[in-house]
Amino acid sequence: MNAFVFPGQGSQYPGMGKELAENFRIAMDVFREADDILGWKLSRLCFEGPEEDLRLTANTQPAILAASVAVFRVLTEETGLRAGIMAGHSLGEYSALVASGALKFSDAIKIVHMRGKYMQDAVPVGAGAMAAVLGVEADVVRELCNEAAQGEIVVPANFNSPGQIVIAGQSNAVHRAIETAKARGFRKVMLLPVSVPSHCGLMAPAGEQLSRTLQDVEVFPMQVPVVSNVEAKANSDSGRVKELLVEQLSSPVLWDASIQEMISLGATRFFELGPGKVLCGLIKRIDKTVEAGNVEDIAGLKTIVREGV
Repeated sequence: MNAFVFPGQGSQYPGMGKELAENFRIAMDVFREADDILGWKLSRLCFEGPEEDLRLTANTQPAILAASVAVFRVLTEETGLRAGIMAGHSLGEYSALVASGALKFSDAIKIVHMRGKYMQDAVPVGAGAMAAVLGVEADVVRELCNEAAQGEIVVPANFNSPGQIVIAGQSNAVHRAIETAKARGFRKVMLLPVSVPSHCGLMAPAGEQLSRTLQDVEVFPMQVPVVSNVEAKANSDSGRVKELLVEQLSSPVLWDASIQEMISLGATRFFELGPGKVLCGLIKRIDKTVEAGNVEDIAGLKTIVREGV
């Protein structure tokens, strides 16, 4: 079974989506629709940058969504490739929901633009932080966070793959966790260049705002199940989509478990649709027996056609 997975924040780069948009009308239509909905040239930001503007959370999220949906639409139209299950990493879950038919792209682009603003507004710049902890077991990372918290928030935020966990919380607590880890001999701990401490309790205010934004959004029957970040379980119930998206903001991304769930349900070939190859790398670390490749440009499309997938 084929599985489609969609990247999250951090995979963006100036130039993403440009080649497809220049060569496929269906891709250009995605960016034009996003421009019209947002009232500004998201397409130009994706195609040309500047990188510092593309990194702003409220810009990054709709940019990656548009680039990912453009890839999905070109891929399915040009190759006929279909998936039996989908998932997306954090923001990427919205791309998966659009691809599954649960959300209209026009709604999703507005939602993620506001989601980015809500996340940035929830925590003043500098008050929150995230750090990657490599080569340390999940239970030990939880212990490090508990020891470093001292009444503040610091928790595992992304369980990306075996030995790759990201923590998030209040800046002082995250720095204490880094020092605690190093004191225990764990050297591969690094602060991440982010302005928003995603997937921890500090995002609760953003979740409340997102819940209100989602109230008037229609969710359609899902044509393909989507594995949620929150539960790492396949969801086909459109009635649960909104609650899972709200809960996602303050809950850890269970990516490792999500990929394992997809494999247990029969997924053997994973296609990362959108900018970058981050998820392919994680998938190969989670299970070396499955195939994983990315599609973000014409070269990726040609590979699929050539291999007759």
